[in-house]
Amino acid sequence: MRERSIIHINVADFAVAVERLVDSRLRGRPVIIAPGGSARSAVYDMSEESYQSGVRKGMTLGRALGCCRDAVVLPPRHARYERAMTRLVKHALPYSPLIEMTDHNGHLFVDATRTGRLFGPPPDVAWRIRKALRADMGFDPVWSVAPNKLIAKVATRMVKPAGEYVIGAGEEQDFLKPVPVYLIPGIEGEDLKRFREFNLTRAGHVARLSMEQLNIMFGTRSGSLYHAVRGIDPSPVLPVGQKPPVVLSDHEFATDTNQMAVVQGTLYGLAERAGANLRKSRLTARRIKVLLEYSDGRRVIRQAVAHPATANDFRLFVLAKSALERAWTRRAGIRHLRLICDRLTYPPAQLALFAEYEEKENAMSDPLIFALDAVRRRFGFNAIRVGRTL
Repeated sequence: MRERSIIHINVADFAVAVERLVDSRLRGRPVIIAPGGSARSAVYDMSEESYQSGVRKGMTLGRALGCCRDAVVLPPRHARYERAMTRLVKHALPYSPLIEMTDHNGHLFVDATRTGRLFGPPPDVAWRIRKALRADMGFDPVWSVAPNKLIAKVATRMVKPAGEYVIGAGEEQDFLKPVPVYLIPGIEGEDLKRFREFNLTRAGHVARLSMEQLNIMFGTRSGSLYHAVRGIDPSPVLPVGQKPPVVLSDHEFATDTNQMAVVQGTLYGLAERAGANLRKSRLTARRIKVLLEYSDGRRVIRQAVAHPATANDFRLFVLAKSALERAWTRRAGIRHLRLICDRLTYPPAQLALFAEYEEKENAMSDPLIFALDAVRRRFGFNAIRVGRTL
């Protein structure tokens, strides 16, 4: 198998960087990007100055201003960030057709595996992209070159807010040994709490544990953690312009309804089918949308973000239910219900190195979900049903 070379370009604090291009007076000043009008608004992005004062993404605006009282607060301007990302991609396009954006947040993966004869070594390509971005847009991104996306992303996290890092093939585990576990993509907050209970603070500490030991501690998540701390991630870089895949589940009601039990039961069934399709494809969803069509033809769509991405029926339903509650604001009957799972991503671990865990890894969920999948594979999807869907 050909050794891969994945470039990760990361424009730190991207939203703030874009705003500073528009208004140079913001340079060097603490900036917070958050919706105005409420102290409970969540911080979308912040400058390095605000970060050093204690501001973090997702923090309430009131708390953020308590940490950094002299910060300039600006509302998110997503259309502006999308245009900036389009220009960013154009500078990478000459070097590879495989360029993947992770939302519009200043991150790009560029697969430079087979471009050496045309453009030279991948670090040279990364340096040229950075030079072009500095000249055209004033951005000074951090960058890394690594054998896969997981390692490349960790590397840019290590050198942020400024710097570069090159990791060669075969160096993944040595590179990860001293890395704090909270910098490893795919490791959740509950995992970190569990690690602290056992004084496991570095990826190298966790990598000393066998699959069996991790399975005792983490159950079905053991495989993902086992691979993540060893830097195993064969997920591909998608071709530029390729629309990200989505998983859809639809239901047309025979009679328009506004009964909560009926609608929520139907939504749970849609979440089950979406979860089954995700697990079959070994994917997880980072965003869940619910679309309602009322009896008068009006459509409303709301969304919820999964942190971390999930393919678990129960978590999908909880997220979908929260989106439903925000979309369902009228007394009119509901004619059509659609569940959309998008921003699909591969879990950190995708290689089935241990056959005895392969089927459980495909399930990517707790033991009950695993048992339901096993029954349905053998006897059909409707062989077993949850009470709320009846």
